[in-house]
Amino acid sequence: MGTAADGDEGVAMAAELRPDVVLMDLSMPGTDGVTATERIVTENAGTHVLVLTSFSDHERIMAALDAGAEGYLLKDSSTDTILTAIRQVTAGGSPLDPKAAHEFLTSRRHSAQEITFTTREQEVLEMLGSGLPNRTISQRLGISERTVKAHLTSIFHRLGVSDRTQAALWAQRHTRFKRGS
Repeated sequence: MGTAADGDEGVAMAAELRPDVVLMDLSMPGTDGVTATERIVTENAGTHVLVLTSFSDHERIMAALDAGAEGYLLKDSSTDTILTAIRQVTAGGSPLDPKAAHEFLTSRRHSAQEITFTTREQEVLEMLGSGLPNRTISQRLGISERTVKAHLTSIFHRLGVSDRTQAALWAQRHTRFKRGS
């Protein structure tokens, strides 16, 4: 067991101690908690990161989860809640503080309503949601695979996802998208 004063020290301690779980604050001097989380997860297979912080805004929640954190708690959580969350992440769970979960869900709901796509992006996304590979999409739309990939990159960015599976799932859940210019 150890305590680190900043992100760099946390990364070094994780490499040395090889803990099962790291409790990570997001606001630290030097390397922040999001960057430290990403490094710990990348460099220490099997180490789980559980964020324990005072921030419940959407941007920080998403940044921490995207960096590899498996759970997100606020510092006002009870000791029992923290211990339960530690057990959950080691068992493959993803505990979220109720305030953080509410912020995340509310933000995602608003984001889904505000996303607009070009006509071509909507066509690509609909075909992706149907499970079609890039080559088939390009053939059906009469465009190159490279252009399909460019549209997918734009779609991923707008949706805040990192791969085609996540985008396809989004497309399947949202049968109506807004068309832009």
